Amino acid sequence: MGFQIRIPFFFCFLVMASTSILEAKSQLSSSYYDQACPQALPTIKTIVEQAIEREPRMGASLLRLHFHDCFVEGCDGSILLDDAGEFTGEKTALPNQNSVRGYEVIDEIKAAVDSACSGSVVSCADILAVAARDSVVALGGVSYEVPLGRRDARTASKDAANNEIPAPFFSFSALLSSFQAKGLTLEDLVVLSGAHTIGLAHCAAFRSRIYNDTNIDSAFAATLQPQCPPSAGGDGNTSPLDASTTRFDTVYYSDLLQGKGLLHSDQELFKGDGSASDGLVRYYSENQRAFWADFGVAMIKMGNMGPLNGADGEVRLNCRKIN
Repeated sequence: MGFQIRIPFFFCFLVMASTSILEAKSQLSSSYYDQACPQALPTIKTIVEQAIEREPRMGASLLRLHFHDCFVEGCDGSILLDDAGEFTGEKTALPNQNSVRGYEVIDEIKAAVDSACSGSVVSCADILAVAARDSVVALGGVSYEVPLGRRDARTASKDAANNEIPAPFFSFSALLSSFQAKGLTLEDLVVLSGAHTIGLAHCAAFRSRIYNDTNIDSAFAATLQPQCPPSAGGDGNTSPLDASTTRFDTVYYSDLLQGKGLLHSDQELFKGDGSASDGLVRYYSENQRAFWADFGVAMIKMGNMGPLNGADGEVRLNCRKIN
C-alpha cells in the first residue's frame, strides 16, 4: 500500500473514529467527576505512577486489565470480581488465570480515590479505563481524554472470557473476526495490538511460535529457546514483547517487519504479502506520532464498548465483590 494511498485512508479512518467518539460522549463524559470529585483523576494518576516506578511492567498489566475487561460483555469492571461461594468470575478463565495481574494496584487506587472523594463515587470500571491511559503516559505515550461515567457489573462470565478474549495463537482471520464481533475494525486491531510495545509474555504463550513457525527470524527464535524449552517446563518464564518493553514507542511494529514478533498473533499482522495490515504495520513503524494519536482514538472506541451507565449496575464499594 503506497504512501499516497495511506494518507486519505487514514483520514477517512480518523473521521469515522471521531464519529464513534462523539457517540461515546453521548453516553459518557470526560468531565463526569469534575463536580462530584475533582481529585479523582489526579489520585488515580499518582497511584499508577507510583506502581510503575516500583515495577515498570505494571503499566502493561494495567493496560491489559482494561482490555480483558472490555472484551467480555463490555467495560464494566467484571474482570475484577473474585470467585465467592457459588459465584464464578472471570479471573480463572484461561486467558486470565496466572496471566492477568495488577489487581492489588486497582485495590490501592480504589482505596485512595474513595478517601479523596469521601465515599465510593468512582466506579471500578472507570478506574480501569483511567489507569490504562495513565500507564501509557507514564511509559512515554501521549495522553487522551477518557470518557467516564461507567458503572460496575453485578455479574461476570467465565465462559465469555474463555471464548471472547483473543488468544496468542490466533490466526489473522480469527483475530479480525474477534475484533469485528466487538464492533472494532482492522485499523483498531493493528493499532490496539501496538499495546504489546510494553510488557512481557509467558513462555507458554510463545513456545509453539519459536519452535514451529516459519515466519520468525531464526536468530531471534534461538535467543528465546534456552528459557522456553520445547516440552514441559518453563511455562512461567517471561520474555519482552518487543525490544524496548518499558517504553510506549513503535519498536513493536519495527520488530514485526523483521519477523521478531514474540507471539504468533503479533506476527500475523505482518506477513510481507502487501495486505492492508502489512501497510498499517509499516505506517506505524515509521510514524510514532500517528501511532500515539490513533491509539488514543482506538482506546476511546474500545472503552465505549457496552458500558453500564445511568441506573444500570452499581458503583462497587470493593472492586472484588458486588455490593
